[in-house]
Amino acid sequence: MTQAAHEVMFGTAPEAEAALAFMAKRGKQDVVAGLILSLQYNRRADEPILQTLQALTGHDAHTWHLWMLWQEAHDKVRPHASYGELFRLTMLRIDRGFGAFFRERWGHGKSMRIRIEEIAWGGVRAMTGIPSLDNPHMVEAGEADYLADDDLVFGVKIKDDARAYPLRIMGWHEMFNDTIGGVPVALAYCTLCGSGILYETLLRGRVGLAGRGKPFVFGSSGLLYRSNKLMFDWETLSLWNQFTGEPVAGPLAKSHILLKTRPVAITTWADWRRANPATTVLALETGHHRDYASGAVYKDYFASPNLMFPAVVAEGSPLRKKAYVFGIRTAGNAKAWPLTAFAQSPVINDRMGKRDLVLIGDANTRTVRAYERKGQIFEPGDPGDPGGGGNVQGPGGAWRITEAALVGPNGEKLARIAGHVAYWFAWQNYFGPTAELYGKP
Repeated sequence: MTQAAHEVMFGTAPEAEAALAFMAKRGKQDVVAGLILSLQYNRRADEPILQTLQALTGHDAHTWHLWMLWQEAHDKVRPHASYGELFRLTMLRIDRGFGAFFRERWGHGKSMRIRIEEIAWGGVRAMTGIPSLDNPHMVEAGEADYLADDDLVFGVKIKDDARAYPLRIMGWHEMFNDTIGGVPVALAYCTLCGSGILYETLLRGRVGLAGRGKPFVFGSSGLLYRSNKLMFDWETLSLWNQFTGEPVAGPLAKSHILLKTRPVAITTWADWRRANPATTVLALETGHHRDYASGAVYKDYFASPNLMFPAVVAEGSPLRKKAYVFGIRTAGNAKAWPLTAFAQSPVINDRMGKRDLVLIGDANTRTVRAYERKGQIFEPGDPGDPGGGGNVQGPGGAWRITEAALVGPNGEKLARIAGHVAYWFAWQNYFGPTAELYGKP
């Protein structure tokens, strides 16, 4: 089978057709993954490959995208043992840099917690195609004259250290590694799935791995899994799931590491600056040449209802695949709130499992903050100001919205809960079957 799979991918047209005839006669579906991979890259044999796929599966589809969806939905169809090497050689022909993630000794799938056949190339160079911003240059708010008031930023405040990372810059880089308030963190931003997640990069409660006590430094691999980027750490070159914060391929795949999330808010530059006047913000001079103009990065994708790469959305899904949700996940629980719910009321009193929560949001700016509420009930405060660090009405009067806590009139505090915004398709792909969805019976 190894030779036949290689001839379909790399051989001449006659060699590919002979190999396809052999596969069809053999009649086993373990070659389907290799055929789908070949369909993406061997443009000389599209029609024969499609015919063989249909003969083996009984399914009729005419594009690589649709066959990837079929593959995701049929997880019991396992690839032949030769697939790992076929995939590795294909990636090496695209960019030799991908060899760092798929070394022969890693077993081509045996050391993975995701299906290797669902990994796809994102169309950029390995490791450096989407360069991260590492300890980037920050400037005072008054120096950021390149920003408009309505530009969206990722706002992070740890202790007294408030920082803003504009989406118009982060869309080109998708990752920063920084230290905020003395805490090493990385923001993993997947533009394709609409999620920016803030992770602590120093493992707490243990001295790292094999005695290491330093934070991970992350980058974007150039690879995707279900239209979600796979990030990697520079130390071990393991691949990590951006959405879950865990290593899924390579040396750390079986380490059971799960990065801790920290609160982050998407909000407008004007609202963030008003609530945090001492904030610093990313300098426009990043060391890279990109079009950092407002609305330039991924403009067409953000405006389209369609996905760029394949990811299954369950039939009868209650939300559009690119509807925004705010999701919270903790040990044993996960729940999502459609951002449209905050257009009806900027304050939602709710529960997740046994935990009482209050969520304060603005659907227009994608701003949502969640706090413990401990059985107390809250209502909107100043009209139109829920995302700007204003207040909500609660027991005893006005409660101040801060990045760390909801602060009562007598100084009492309700802790903030980490969560993040994402497109529905991404949340549903990873947590949909077991997570709650607000407003759904």
